[in-house]
Amino acid sequence: MFHAIQYNGTREENYELVIKQLQALIAGETNFIANLANAAALLNQFLHNINWVGFYLAEGEELVLGPFQGLPACVRIPFGKGVCGTAAQNKKTELVPDVHLFPGHIACDAASQSEIVVPMIKNGNVIGVLDIDSPMKNRFDDIDQHYLEKFVEVLVASL
Repeated sequence: MFHAIQYNGTREENYELVIKQLQALIAGETNFIANLANAAALLNQFLHNINWVGFYLAEGEELVLGPFQGLPACVRIPFGKGVCGTAAQNKKTELVPDVHLFPGHIACDAASQSEIVVPMIKNGNVIGVLDIDSPMKNRFDDIDQHYLEKFVEVLVASL
């Protein structure tokens, strides 16, 4: 039986714990969509002050909506467009303190103020992105980036 837990350590310790939880959730499961769905749910209960967390999966030169937690979202995003498409095109994490200052930001949820997008790279190719939005400006920092990149590495390694 699953239930939400309290994370009482430092931010780093808490991230290490959630990565261990992810490893336990995906151990032995080969269905990537199921693993992404559980990963989104895990991050949704772990992270505070967010309003959307989920995945977009690469299909040709665009990203297509995958498993997520939050309000309905944009279904297709071309590489190079918005924060997600930029992260996919550049193959690097985009940490955006204020989405309204990001050129070409795509607003799926008007409440979003900041965003972090981590590309999922397998054999040098982008296979998708992890996208997390917050209704607060400056919600994400270098600690979030470091551990969310580790989180994505664990997911991609499960392929």
